[in-house]
Amino acid sequence: MNILGYFQKVGKALMVPVATLPAAAILMGIGYWIDPNGWGANSALAAFLIKAGAAIIDNMSYLFAIGVAYGMSKDKDGAAALAGFVGYTVVITLLSPGAVSQIQGIDPSEVPAAFAKINNQFVGILMGILTAEIYNRFSHVELHKALSFFSGKRLIPILTSFAGIFVAFILMYLWPIVYGGLVHFGESIQGLGATGAGIYAFFNRLLIPVGLHHALNSVFWFDVAGINDIPNFLGGAKSIAEGTGIPGVTGMYQAGFFPIMMFGLPGAALAIYHTAKLKNKEKVASIMIAAGFASFFTGVTEPLEFSFMFLAPPLYLLHAILTGISVYIAASMHWIAGFGFSAGLVDMVLSSRNPLAVNWFMLLLQGVVFFAIYYFVFRTVITKFNLKTPGREDDDVESKSNVKGSEKSSELARQYLKALGGHQNLSSIDACITRLRLSVNDMSVIDESQLKALGAMGVIKLGTNNLQVILGPLAEIIAGEMKNVPESEDLESVMLP
Repeated sequence: MNILGYFQKVGKALMVPVATLPAAAILMGIGYWIDPNGWGANSALAAFLIKAGAAIIDNMSYLFAIGVAYGMSKDKDGAAALAGFVGYTVVITLLSPGAVSQIQGIDPSEVPAAFAKINNQFVGILMGILTAEIYNRFSHVELHKALSFFSGKRLIPILTSFAGIFVAFILMYLWPIVYGGLVHFGESIQGLGATGAGIYAFFNRLLIPVGLHHALNSVFWFDVAGINDIPNFLGGAKSIAEGTGIPGVTGMYQAGFFPIMMFGLPGAALAIYHTAKLKNKEKVASIMIAAGFASFFTGVTEPLEFSFMFLAPPLYLLHAILTGISVYIAASMHWIAGFGFSAGLVDMVLSSRNPLAVNWFMLLLQGVVFFAIYYFVFRTVITKFNLKTPGREDDDVESKSNVKGSEKSSELARQYLKALGGHQNLSSIDACITRLRLSVNDMSVIDESQLKALGAMGVIKLGTNNLQVILGPLAEIIAGEMKNVPESEDLESVMLP
């Protein structure tokens, strides 16, 4: 697996712990709605909900270690998750300020400040990756009969604990340097204020095609470089009391996404529909309505973005630029809202009572403006440069895309599997929220035209052995059904468009 493909695998695994954030956002959001002034002081129910949500946020580093270990394990086994917890616990215990003072024989006041921040998502991700590699390599090792009880998966926590000791020894000398670099990077962006937020947002969108935006997000959204924007925002009153939450500032790396996801992209969807060929309008309308609603309501943008990302790359570059501008405007005007999942209506409503949400309603007005900007800019650029957005493809492409696969997910999975060359051409099948993530043996066997005819919004080749097929929310269902197709099954009888 090449480096890019490996980072793709890490990015996919990061979605496992990130998927816990909506639970925290819902619990804390409802709690703040119940008691917007006392933040739990005036309502036992509000306090109950806020504390329950905080339990998730305050332990995100553990969730990253467990979730990444589980997500990157070859068979998604609980033993990998348990070992991830063990390895992470060993590292942060050995690198706690008290332990460092004792091990190095120095006064506690001389312990580098970096070790006070060793309990963070960066170290959690590192141990999760290492644990998964250990699990994938040694989970089927058989020991001598005298030690047979510790064979296989029972061996993994033991190996991981020793690996944790080794990692702790390295980080004892390397972590202060790494931490200093991360802090410097974060401070450099923070030092740019609203401009830095806009730059971050631009690259956030630009990295989506290759799925590496998760790595960038971790620097700004979590406690990798001391920014920790999402947990600090969701912490609300607690963050304000601790000085980690600043009204009008905390949330600046999130707020400007709301006008884009709730309004801008739906405006783009309307422009794509209006510029489609007359005979394709009905088909394009069904796609754009579903994708636009997902973007507005939940903040899931990939089904819409991938509909034009590869057909019209200049439009996607404009989208990235406009996203950066939106985040810059919101940050500079101190219009703040935050999210636990993404910048859709659900998170907007839940965050509105958060004490760190400042003039959040102005984001709605900003959104209306961006709806108009996206609509007119996209419509003008599409027509002026004759871009091949959905519904404007050449006739030979259109005729294929008009053919639909079976509505039954099991049959559709078989159709996708055949177009991908069958099980013999796939060494691994995975999925994230909107895309199949595949490791293939022979890329030349892949029939891209058939994949698109079946409904794929895009096909991304990463190196010689890694492939992503953009399906939208159906991706995880199709991946599961593909895995259920027996390897011995003959796919010759499966009809393709």
